[in-house]
Amino acid sequence: MDFNIIDSILSLKGTVLTALFFFLLFVAARKLMDRQTRGHTDRGLIKSIVLFMIALVGIVSVILALPMDPDQKGQVTSLIGIVLSAVLGLSSTTFIGNALAGIALKLRRSFKPGDFITVDNVFGRVTEQGLFHTEIQTIDRDLTTLPNMTLAGNSVKVTRSTGTFISVECSLGYDVNRLKIEEALLNAARDCGLEDPFVHIISLGDFSIVYRIHGLLKDVKSIVSAKSKLTGSVIDALHKAGIEIVSPNFMNQKQVGETVFIPKKYITRDKELLEDNKPEAVIFDKAEEAESLERRKKLLAEVEQKIKTEKQQLKAVKDTTDKEKIEEKIKKTEELKQKIEQKIDAKVEEMDKKG
Repeated sequence: MDFNIIDSILSLKGTVLTALFFFLLFVAARKLMDRQTRGHTDRGLIKSIVLFMIALVGIVSVILALPMDPDQKGQVTSLIGIVLSAVLGLSSTTFIGNALAGIALKLRRSFKPGDFITVDNVFGRVTEQGLFHTEIQTIDRDLTTLPNMTLAGNSVKVTRSTGTFISVECSLGYDVNRLKIEEALLNAARDCGLEDPFVHIISLGDFSIVYRIHGLLKDVKSIVSAKSKLTGSVIDALHKAGIEIVSPNFMNQKQVGETVFIPKKYITRDKELLEDNKPEAVIFDKAEEAESLERRKKLLAEVEQKIKTEKQQLKAVKDTTDKEKIEEKIKKTEELKQKIEQKIDAKVEEMDKKG
């Protein structure tokens, strides 16, 4: 009886060693991946996939190492294959499609967190770009999640960080000279600080002409308030030029004589309050944090590249004094890298708490 127990234990020796090997491999890989992904939050998915594959291969290897007949092992491995095939088969095509689209968007690098995008009539700033979805913050401060297949299957308008043209339309009657209107609209754009303004005549209606004023906005982060400011400036410029903004239909429907609908000039007592009315900081708060995090990641990558360059210089230098100087530089650069990583981790934790 004792010999049977000993034989059973010895027969499991290979299985135990296999299990122990994959357990140690899993622990070592997790520690190594934790070190590699520190400060690189976008590598978390790669870490999860690698650990999952190690665990899966380990489970299969332990099963194959069990003291069983070859036929039984074949049946078990076939069962595992059927289960995995069923899992993949039951996975929806949208799930896989979103993953592939996410990879394609990452490789294309059309936009990044903090950028303004418009897709499928949704406008906002990118806060998160994941494997399966992209999250944007709209002008009402809410977060909208868009499947990556939507972004891959529709045209995505990305606002350039170097500047974009904003515009405002207005319809005015045929009784006002076109040149006078264009001059007023150009003045309105310049008063807003827009560069290279120009006017387009969009259409000739039955009762009015539709004009559109364009201007280059350099500070794209203020795009929401800049459009509102341009609209207000157009009203002020047209009234200043003696041009009333009222549809000719109004004159045909209501007899008002020779009344001109231009309000009297008003001088505000709190001009600074109106000028400082920029809601973007509140509207796109998460997008601002995402952009800040992206800048720190970029800085971290530059610091890591600097460390590699300095280590290559250290290998090439033979003089002891020069080696000590380079080693000191490497030490300071590594300390800077550690500080940046800590700031990135703290920022990620802060964003996770806010949601």
